[in-house]
Amino acid sequence: MAAPLAIIAAGGTGGHMFPAQALAEALLARGWRVRLSTDARGARYAGGFPDAVEIVEVASATFARGGALAKAVVPFRIAAGVIGACVRMLIERPAIVIGFGGYPTIPAMSAGWLLRRPRMIHEQNGVLGRVNEVFARRVNAVACGTWPTNLPTGVEGHYTGNPVRSAVMERAGAPFIPPGDYPMSILVIGGSQGARILSDIVPPAIAALPLDLLRHVRVAHQARGEDEARVTAYYADHAIDAEVQPFFDDVPRRMSEAQLVISRSGASSVADISAIGRPAILIPFAAALGDHQTANARGLSEAEAAIVIPESRLDVETLSEHIGAILTQPGAATQMAHNALAQGRPDATERLVEMVESLSGTQTTITGPEQR
Repeated sequence: MAAPLAIIAAGGTGGHMFPAQALAEALLARGWRVRLSTDARGARYAGGFPDAVEIVEVASATFARGGALAKAVVPFRIAAGVIGACVRMLIERPAIVIGFGGYPTIPAMSAGWLLRRPRMIHEQNGVLGRVNEVFARRVNAVACGTWPTNLPTGVEGHYTGNPVRSAVMERAGAPFIPPGDYPMSILVIGGSQGARILSDIVPPAIAALPLDLLRHVRVAHQARGEDEARVTAYYADHAIDAEVQPFFDDVPRRMSEAQLVISRSGASSVADISAIGRPAILIPFAAALGDHQTANARGLSEAEAAIVIPESRLDVETLSEHIGAILTQPGAATQMAHNALAQGRPDATERLVEMVESLSGTQTTITGPEQR
């Protein structure tokens, strides 16, 4: 009998793609076949998916970008994607369709709804994204990565937590080296696409640290491509040991080695910080839909694992003071790391797999080297 097929639909940001990747890895280990349905933009973030995952680019589009002409053709592009997805599903009859949000998920989720295939969505944030909000009433189950999640009236959510990739789980609970009179690492991440405000504020905030502290600091800063040169130059001009790149493909390693993480509070970033257990300064994206990044940060903030600074209150002096406070108080920094780890949901992927198998009526067995 052929292995069951799961179609995972995810949009083109790390926030959608990373938990989708974690589920794909877990399903493959249980003997499933897995297909990722995304668009060309999403495919660029799919490099970390296992080779066994079939990646299918579908036609999709968003009304949020482009001029009048581009927006006029959006319905036709989406319709073409839905038709193509329906044809594939009629032939292959997937056991389940799982959506992780983003406009590229529309064709697969629509086809699953039209053909009445078992289907579910996973919402990473504390507020439903636009696409997940549309499908929340059109799926068999809604899994929530952040709790509580604001859901439409009558829709029941199941708290699974946010799955993290195997590369993160390999570093989960890695021992924390408290800050001290030796090299200390600061990791700056603004989501999978960087953050302009972090490139504007973080470098001068670090440069403003006392010299006896600054001489021990090294920085790994993820900056947008258009900001990379100026951020690199700023650190160099201030004799700060820094590595600046548009995208780090080894964030789990860098995070496990860091004494401090400065980040947006996207759901995946928060999940990674919680899984590995590191002190953090979080700057929620002010323009996020429904202010969901503030909701994402609430758990770590209330657990005293992270300092949350709203964009409206972010300036060089404030950020520098918080950085200095964490790096000069090793006991407090260690407690923050422990508090972050306590907020982690290490069984999030397994909870999601259980939902997938329950909805699809498929029971599989984890395979390992001794079973192959």
